[in-house]
Amino acid sequence: MPPAPSRAMAPHARGLALLLLLATSVAQGQATSAPDDPVLEPPADEVIEVNVEGVSPEERMRQSAEAVRVIDLRDIQREAVDLGQALSRTEGVGVRRAGGLGSRARFSLAGLSDDQVRFFVDGVPLELAGLGPDFANVPVNLVQRLEVYQGVVPIRFGADALGGAVNIVTTEEIQGTHASASYELGSFATHRLTLSGRHLGESSGFFVRATGYFDRSPNDYRIRVQVPDEQGRLVLTQVSRFHDGFRAGGGAIEAGVIDRPWAHRLLLRVFLGDASKEIQHDATMQIPFGDVDSGNRSAGATLRFDRALGDSIVAEVVGGYVHRQARFVDLGRCAYDWFGQCVVELPQAGEMLAGGVDRSVRQHTGFARAHLEWTPAPEHAVRLSLAPTVVSRSGEDRALRERGQLDPLTGAREMTTLVVGLEYERDALDGRLENIAFAKDYLQHMAADRLLPSNVFTPARQRHHSIGVGDSLRYRLSSTLLAKVSYERATRLPPPDAVFGDGVLIGDNLDLKPETSHNLNLELSADLPDTPYGAFRGSVMGFGRLADQLIVLLGDQGYFTHRNVLSARCVGAAGALGWTSVGQHVALDTNITWQDLRATSSEGAFGTFDGQRIPNRPSLLAHAGVRLQWPGLLRDTDELSLSWHSRYIHAFFRAWERLGIESSKQRVDAQLLHSMALTYVLRATAGTVSWTFDVQNLTDATAVDFYGVQRPGRALSLKVVAEF
Repeated sequence: MPPAPSRAMAPHARGLALLLLLATSVAQGQATSAPDDPVLEPPADEVIEVNVEGVSPEERMRQSAEAVRVIDLRDIQREAVDLGQALSRTEGVGVRRAGGLGSRARFSLAGLSDDQVRFFVDGVPLELAGLGPDFANVPVNLVQRLEVYQGVVPIRFGADALGGAVNIVTTEEIQGTHASASYELGSFATHRLTLSGRHLGESSGFFVRATGYFDRSPNDYRIRVQVPDEQGRLVLTQVSRFHDGFRAGGGAIEAGVIDRPWAHRLLLRVFLGDASKEIQHDATMQIPFGDVDSGNRSAGATLRFDRALGDSIVAEVVGGYVHRQARFVDLGRCAYDWFGQCVVELPQAGEMLAGGVDRSVRQHTGFARAHLEWTPAPEHAVRLSLAPTVVSRSGEDRALRERGQLDPLTGAREMTTLVVGLEYERDALDGRLENIAFAKDYLQHMAADRLLPSNVFTPARQRHHSIGVGDSLRYRLSSTLLAKVSYERATRLPPPDAVFGDGVLIGDNLDLKPETSHNLNLELSADLPDTPYGAFRGSVMGFGRLADQLIVLLGDQGYFTHRNVLSARCVGAAGALGWTSVGQHVALDTNITWQDLRATSSEGAFGTFDGQRIPNRPSLLAHAGVRLQWPGLLRDTDELSLSWHSRYIHAFFRAWERLGIESSKQRVDAQLLHSMALTYVLRATAGTVSWTFDVQNLTDATAVDFYGVQRPGRALSLKVVAEF
């Protein structure tokens, strides 16, 4: 709801109103040149509202040459969904979870997945932003919109991304004083709370913002597992999860000045976050655990500075430091069954790994992002970005130390990465044509202590250098029809967790090489906002990915390492259609994604699977949603809305499709999941309050994600959001 117009008009607004009145007088044939004629002025108590229309930042981004999807979360914030569910409603996107709240999420974009797609918060890598290491657990009520970049990533992010990027924009609204809070109470004893507030002193330019969140759930939903009966035969039985609790909380304070002569923005942000997660079972949900725990804690600070250097140059710099500590404890001496009972006393500590684990890994990260833009003319722009990152890591395994064994985590580990980008944008044909050409330079240096089989550390060094290029072209066929084509030779440097391990279940591999991919997108989109039958929108996109040296996580019996073992080809198409009725009472949106991801390695560990579909990834995804709105039920400004969403996931194999006989192949059946949200919004002068009753998995269907892990069944939630 737009704010009520002020009765005290600003001088420039009052002058504009007088000019409008004078122009109206001339049009009506009234004499305005005679000196004795009175000057028309509005009555002192009359309010004149002047509306200035323009293109929003979201719409400007959609119409640019960049291969980007923009997701507005203002309506979604009232629903009891997480960020992963919000993203999964977008074409080309797949989100799968290894359980309930706080579980590990797997994100895929046009075929490529996991760390091949980078996540950012306001341009800062997610792992350095203080909102947790997992994108799906970022509170939606602290996010304004999402920007999904399909395979071609702008240089301003200063990052190596193989399959694209997602930028989480927290807020761009900074004017005045604002406060908001949300609380969600749901099935499985789920509690989620967010708080935020900001204030801008108009005269001083002083700005302060604070945010906080807290999530908790035991995740004790019902699952169906194989349990031995009295005769030892396996019987499919329904049980409740018993060791799957999640707890997370954190907060941030940001302060500084805005719109000063010497700086457009100077803001310091400090943050702290902590999360703990119990581990219920192994990766394929075959073996239950009752005493395995993990956690993650981070603290840090970032400093942002923006300033215009003359009339045509703008500089933006952000830098910071983050300390992150990961912990993993597996010291239990019992083997548990699916009912949470200790059935066997273990001869030594450790349910997952024999001998037990008590690991703690500390990582120190310093980073900077510098972006310089020069616009010598309105139709030209040149941009330069530099993004250095320095990582050092140390750790210990107390269980190994107590057994008198050499601890590989005590070795020194350091990594320095520098990504440089240069970009040129050209607008032509009166804005109908926009082209962005760019080049990127990637440099990485790694130094670590390698533990030899003889239990001796030896120095190891690795240096990687690569160059990438790309281009994005947009042509406006008409006022409502856009055509886009984009390409990038993308590179992803091995990240610290892949090279050094995560200190939990993933070991190190100091010989990893960068991943590379040729990414191509073709898109045609239409937007008809004003027709007698409502607003229509639609798009169709084809994409191709030709990747090499893909880093794959391999392992056995709970111990994993990353390796360069696979090359792959992915081709696919995605389409979306939408309609909003006149008066915005009804909105319909649907999209579908088809992707064919196949191995192309003719030799090596995956040579025998050349030409086969890569397992554990569905080839067809679809989503449909409808939103009904009834305004003015009790008051003119109130609103009742009903949202319905359906998600279809096609059947897929958990292993290679030609491996084994047909009857023995493990297959995840097709799934059709529904959700519903009923929301009432009460608007008043002081603020807005909304109540939402939300039902996830409405039909209580069996929901299964990667490796056959079951998701929660039907879940009910009540969510309240207040904004002032």
